[in-house]
Amino acid sequence: MARRRVPTAPTAPTAAPTDCPCGLPARYADCCGRLHRGEAAAAGAEQLMRSRFSAFAVRDEPYLLRSWHPDTRPASIDFDPALRWERLEVLGTGEGGPFHTEGTVEFRAHYRAGGRAESLHEHSRFVRHQGEWVYLDGDVRG
Repeated sequence: MARRRVPTAPTAPTAAPTDCPCGLPARYADCCGRLHRGEAAAAGAEQLMRSRFSAFAVRDEPYLLRSWHPDTRPASIDFDPALRWERLEVLGTGEGGPFHTEGTVEFRAHYRAGGRAESLHEHSRFVRHQGEWVYLDGDVRG
């Protein structure tokens, strides 16, 4: 979901939404906001994936970088100001629970770019690193 370009200027996070962008029926402050603020850690791969989608939606670069495996993490994230992440569909999961060390999440992330509705279909891999779930990499699907 990240565009890996050299940023021209830092992008400030957007204002926190009331409803959580991750798609669960919860308030942002009580759902992914807790993870973004460092008050809680993701219990599994799906929760981390949802929190990362929300971080893209609110443009929370520090959280995205913190939740990315150091071997695959970019130096920074250049958010496209014309792109708005709107909705997340989790299509499937594999392992990634409290007793696992690896997990996968297949999802479709819906966004609007230049006024056009688009979507990104990805199969993402997550692993535990130093006890915390982190995003390792993903394969974009057609």
